[in-house]
Amino acid sequence: MEPARRVALVGLTGGLGAGKSEALSALGELGAATLSADAVVHELLGTDELRDALTDRFGPGIAPGGVVDRSVVAERVFSQSGEREWLEGLLWPRVGERIAAWREERDRADPAPRAAVVEVPLLFEAGMEATFDHTIAVVADEAVRERRAAERGHAGVASRQDRQLAQSEKAQHADFVVGNDGTLEELKNALSRVLAKIGA
Repeated sequence: MEPARRVALVGLTGGLGAGKSEALSALGELGAATLSADAVVHELLGTDELRDALTDRFGPGIAPGGVVDRSVVAERVFSQSGEREWLEGLLWPRVGERIAAWREERDRADPAPRAAVVEVPLLFEAGMEATFDHTIAVVADEAVRERRAAERGHAGVASRQDRQLAQSEKAQHADFVVGNDGTLEELKNALSRVLAKIGA
């Protein structure tokens, strides 16, 4: 019996407002299995283990009613590099474990997906690129990114990027760079070409 085919594991990243979520959705429509690392973090923050670790560190106000308040977590750690590093040290290994388990499930799927794509906003910043067979950076014109960020109620792109590599640096690190200044159909076509190049 032939061993199970390993599904290509692809890391998807990009700066705020570049359109990562749209790209992830498009890849799903193209036959890839998709996962959002932010969704994994959200799930992890709902566990008793992480709630207890956060309340030990920051006090019970971090989890009113026993449920972690993500906005309070962000307030506490966003502007303090030491606290942010502590939280990332707590989260990222667990996120990596979840991604590995998810990938194994995709390998066993029948029919197999074209690829297993994980959206990781801080992929390169977290040093997670070695986890993936291929990486894709979604990029967009700065004015487009600012508009998208404003539409979602985010502060300006520049002020939110102190912990992120510049868009150009993400592009330099990535195996594939996909522009997202146009229509969703153009984005989908570009991503389809990437899947073809990786043999998916």
